[in-house]
Amino acid sequence: MTPFDGTTVVAVSRGGRVALAGDGQVTMGNTVMKKTAKKIRRLNNGTVLAGFAGSTADAFTLFEKFEAKLSEFNGNLRRAAVELAKDWRADRVLRRLEALMVVSDGKDTILLSGSGDVVEPDDGVIGIGSGGSFALAAARALLLHTDLPAIEIAREAVRIASEICVFTNESIVSDEVMSP
Repeated sequence: MTPFDGTTVVAVSRGGRVALAGDGQVTMGNTVMKKTAKKIRRLNNGTVLAGFAGSTADAFTLFEKFEAKLSEFNGNLRRAAVELAKDWRADRVLRRLEALMVVSDGKDTILLSGSGDVVEPDDGVIGIGSGGSFALAAARALLLHTDLPAIEIAREAVRIASEICVFTNESIVSDEVMSP
């Protein structure tokens, strides 16, 4: 999977909750264009969290398409994820989108890509974007060595990534969903 410059999003599952956190930096080349972007969204009447790595236009398109799939499949996250991945890979316009999405309903957490990937992590932790690997490592360490709740781990993991990845900042947006 290709990392996308300008984005760090991490998902962390603990204690019946899944938290997503993302930084706010948007870059074009070596220029910071925005410091306060919101890369985490609530979908499906607030029951699903989605995080995005890629271009802004692609984000809006994919959030809209995923929300439509959730509606079509009555909020079934897995089915909506598989169907979006199929469309994303097969559709001539969608397959040009270079992006990654992480979605969660509090029970399942799934990574989606334009190459057709639909991946559920073994340990409930996913990191995407240019700082995703750093945030993933930090979140796993915090899960092993602290009792912090999921949302604090996710926020701290992105903050740690922001100290390493030049495309990640400390303007963090986070949210969480509970297991149904």
